[in-house]
Amino acid sequence: MSQLPPARLVLDEMFSPAIAAALRDLGHDVAAIAEQPALRAMTDEEVFARAAAQGQWLLTENVKDFQPILQQARQAVTPTAGLLFTSSRTFPRSRKNPEPLIDAIRTWLAAGTPPPPLFEDWLVDPDT
Repeated sequence: MSQLPPARLVLDEMFSPAIAAALRDLGHDVAAIAEQPALRAMTDEEVFARAAAQGQWLLTENVKDFQPILQQARQAVTPTAGLLFTSSRTFPRSRKNPEPLIDAIRTWLAAGTPPPPLFEDWLVDPDT
Protein backbone atom coordinates (compact mmCIF):
# COMPACT_ATOMS: atom_id res chain seq x y z
CA MET A 1 0.00 0.00 0.00
CA SER A 2 1.50 3.33 -1.05
CA GLN A 3 1.68 6.35 1.21
CA LEU A 4 -0.64 9.16 0.18
CA PRO A 5 1.10 12.50 -0.40
CA PRO A 6 0.67 15.11 2.32
CA ALA A 7 -2.20 17.45 1.63
CA ARG A 8 -1.58 21.14 1.05
CA LEU A 9 -4.46 23.29 2.15
CA VAL A 10 -5.63 26.88 1.80
CA LEU A 11 -8.42 28.18 4.02
CA ASP A 12 -11.12 30.31 2.41
CA GLU A 13 -11.55 33.87 3.64
CA MET A 14 -14.16 33.01 6.28
CA PHE A 15 -11.54 31.17 8.35
CA SER A 16 -9.21 32.89 10.80
CA PRO A 17 -5.48 33.01 10.03
CA ALA A 18 -4.98 31.70 13.60
CA ILE A 19 -6.31 28.32 12.41
CA ALA A 20 -3.72 28.17 9.63
CA ALA A 21 -0.97 29.23 12.05
CA ALA A 22 -1.95 26.53 14.56
CA LEU A 23 -1.85 23.88 11.84
CA ARG A 24 1.53 25.11 10.56
CA ASP A 25 2.82 24.85 14.13
CA LEU A 26 1.86 21.17 13.93
CA GLY A 27 3.90 20.80 10.73
CA HIS A 28 1.14 21.04 8.11
CA ASP A 29 1.29 23.04 4.88
CA VAL A 30 -1.65 25.39 5.44
CA ALA A 31 -2.27 28.98 4.36
CA ALA A 32 -5.24 31.28 4.91
CA ILE A 33 -6.62 33.73 2.40
CA ALA A 34 -7.24 36.14 5.27
CA GLU A 35 -3.47 36.28 5.89
CA GLN A 36 -2.79 37.94 2.55
CA PRO A 37 -4.65 41.12 1.53
CA ALA A 38 -4.06 40.48 -2.20
CA LEU A 39 -5.84 37.13 -1.95
CA ARG A 40 -8.87 38.61 -0.19
CA ALA A 41 -9.53 40.72 -3.30
CA MET A 42 -9.72 37.65 -5.57
CA THR A 43 -12.94 36.24 -6.96
CA ASP A 44 -13.91 32.66 -6.14
CA GLU A 45 -12.79 31.61 -9.62
CA GLU A 46 -9.38 33.23 -9.07
CA VAL A 47 -9.00 31.61 -5.64
CA PHE A 48 -9.85 28.21 -7.15
CA ALA A 49 -7.42 28.67 -10.07
CA ARG A 50 -4.64 29.75 -7.70
CA ALA A 51 -5.21 26.74 -5.43
CA ALA A 52 -5.19 24.44 -8.48
CA ALA A 53 -1.96 25.98 -9.79
CA GLN A 54 -0.31 25.49 -6.40
CA GLY A 55 -1.58 21.93 -5.91
CA GLN A 56 -3.66 22.88 -2.89
CA TRP A 57 -7.00 21.79 -1.55
CA LEU A 58 -9.36 24.62 -0.60
CA LEU A 59 -11.34 24.45 2.65
CA THR A 60 -14.57 26.39 2.31
CA GLU A 61 -18.14 26.58 3.53
CA ASN A 62 -19.15 28.07 0.18
CA VAL A 63 -20.48 24.92 -1.51
CA LYS A 64 -22.99 26.73 -3.73
CA ASP A 65 -20.31 28.82 -5.45
CA PHE A 66 -17.34 26.46 -5.51
CA GLN A 67 -19.05 23.22 -6.56
CA PRO A 68 -20.04 24.69 -9.98
CA ILE A 69 -16.50 26.06 -10.41
CA LEU A 70 -15.11 22.57 -9.77
CA GLN A 71 -17.55 21.02 -12.25
CA GLN A 72 -16.62 23.56 -14.94
CA ALA A 73 -12.92 22.89 -14.43
CA ARG A 74 -13.42 19.13 -14.64
CA GLN A 75 -15.53 19.44 -17.81
CA ALA A 76 -12.93 21.70 -19.39
CA VAL A 77 -10.18 19.30 -18.30
CA THR A 78 -8.25 22.16 -16.72
CA PRO A 79 -6.16 21.82 -13.57
CA THR A 80 -8.39 21.56 -10.57
CA ALA A 81 -8.06 22.17 -6.89
CA GLY A 82 -9.58 19.76 -4.45
CA LEU A 83 -12.44 21.21 -2.45
CA LEU A 84 -12.81 20.34 1.21
CA PHE A 85 -16.25 21.44 2.31
CA THR A 86 -17.48 22.11 5.81
CA SER A 87 -20.32 23.98 7.43
CA SER A 88 -20.71 26.41 10.27
CA ARG A 89 -23.30 24.02 11.73
CA THR A 90 -20.75 21.23 12.12
CA PHE A 91 -17.94 23.60 13.12
CA PRO A 92 -19.30 26.92 14.41
CA ARG A 93 -16.76 29.64 13.76
CA SER A 94 -15.54 30.78 17.13
CA ARG A 95 -12.45 32.72 18.01
CA LYS A 96 -12.87 31.46 21.57
CA ASN A 97 -12.81 27.77 20.66
CA PRO A 98 -11.35 26.94 17.24
CA GLU A 99 -10.00 23.61 18.56
CA PRO A 100 -12.75 21.32 17.16
CA LEU A 101 -12.15 22.70 13.66
CA ILE A 102 -8.37 22.56 14.04
CA ASP A 103 -8.58 18.94 15.26
CA ALA A 104 -10.81 17.93 12.34
CA ILE A 105 -8.51 19.59 9.79
CA ARG A 106 -5.45 18.03 11.44
CA THR A 107 -7.08 14.59 11.23
CA TRP A 108 -7.97 15.13 7.57
CA LEU A 109 -4.46 16.37 6.73
CA ALA A 110 -2.83 13.46 8.57
CA ALA A 111 -4.79 11.02 6.40
CA GLY A 112 -3.12 12.41 3.24
CA THR A 113 -4.63 13.70 0.04
CA PRO A 114 -7.61 11.62 -1.09
CA PRO A 115 -6.64 9.73 -4.24
CA PRO A 116 -7.96 10.80 -7.65
CA PRO A 117 -10.52 10.96 -9.08
CA LEU A 118 -11.81 12.43 -5.81
CA PHE A 119 -11.77 16.21 -6.10
CA GLU A 120 -14.10 17.02 -3.25
CA ASP A 121 -14.46 15.86 0.30
CA TRP A 122 -16.36 16.85 3.42
CA LEU A 123 -14.66 17.64 6.70
CA VAL A 124 -16.18 15.60 9.51
CA ASP A 125 -15.97 15.94 13.25
CA PRO A 126 -13.74 13.06 14.39
CA ASP A 127 -15.50 13.07 17.76
CA THR A 128 -18.91 12.17 16.31
